[in-house]
Amino acid sequence: MRRDAWAGAQQRARPETSAGAQQPDGALLGPLLAGSAQPHQVRRAAQGLGLPERGRYAVVVLGTAATVPDGDGDGDGDGARWCWCGEVGVVLLGRGGLAGPVGSLGEAGAGPGGVSPVVGGLAELGLARRLAGAALLTCGPGTHEIVTLDERLPTALVASRPELSARLLAEVFGPLLVLEPAERALLVGTLEVWLECGGSVGRAAVRLRCHRNTVFNRLRRLERLTSRSLSHPRELVETVLALDALRLSAARG
Repeated sequence: MRRDAWAGAQQRARPETSAGAQQPDGALLGPLLAGSAQPHQVRRAAQGLGLPERGRYAVVVLGTAATVPDGDGDGDGDGARWCWCGEVGVVLLGRGGLAGPVGSLGEAGAGPGGVSPVVGGLAELGLARRLAGAALLTCGPGTHEIVTLDERLPTALVASRPELSARLLAEVFGPLLVLEPAERALLVGTLEVWLECGGSVGRAAVRLRCHRNTVFNRLRRLERLTSRSLSHPRELVETVLALDALRLSAARG
């Protein structure tokens, strides 16, 4: 179902306002999502949308070509309720929490999309909208992934501040970026696998189908190039964040 059809189902399901007319979702949600709603606007939106002022809400920000999964406005049968304002969805969570609605969007290929943490009421939707937008920034182009902010926090920190991301990339990986592409890809790929293997050289060697000394030597070369030690926690954090910045830079072309 497209967003306009979904919104129509929600519109028909909502009680009429005291004036006997119903406002479109966007007119009611807009001030809430902008974070500029006054208390009387929150109350009006709750009445017009048929939603409680206080409740467990999350916001989803989808990519421009996304669609909403088929359904009558419920998440996955657990009582979740959706309202849409353009590419931004607000869900009042049901019994199953956030997993059901997020899973439904993912199964329908509705992404890319970013999902906010759960907030406690309609008045907090502006904050949730900003956090969902930060999560969306971590999605790769052309993907249909639906990601929550909490699973992408470090990457979202890097993605939401592009000027700092560019500086971090240049400062940490600058010497790496001047290598031949194949050589750079070899070192970066080894680092990625080593991280995925929990810092185990032996397990990384199995994954890469090479000797553990080869993995060790590649990592030592990367340390020399970046002037960061992978055994020092603070320098490891810088390296991992720079790796996220590199991925984001490559994805943006």
